[in-house]
Amino acid sequence: MEITEVRIFLKNEDRLKAYASITFDDAFVVRNLKVIYGKKGMFVSMPNRKTKDGEYKDVAHPVNNGMRDVIEKKVLDEYERKLKEEGLPMPKPPVFDELESSTSIADESSSFGKF
Repeated sequence: MEITEVRIFLKNEDRLKAYASITFDDAFVVRNLKVIYGKKGMFVSMPNRKTKDGEYKDVAHPVNNGMRDVIEKKVLDEYERKLKEEGLPMPKPPVFDELESSTSIADESSSFGKF
């Protein structure tokens, strides 16, 4: 399985830096991945939804770390390329309030690896 396309949609929010869509083998698309600037740096969060009990569950996700690494690298590389194309600098780390709730960005606790 090969990632044949990555599309980046830039955002200028404190922690959410972009949305991404990835296409596998020119045949299957996964939308609404997020490029997040977390406490440990940039990472990619898989599309998720909030359950009735308030938890966030991934809608689609890789089943092994190898594929997780491939997806994250492709998305973050394309994010950097898009910034350069637009003439924008890499974002600076956001300021994290020590009292900030861990649920303010549910993706921070996602199982998707951090960069």
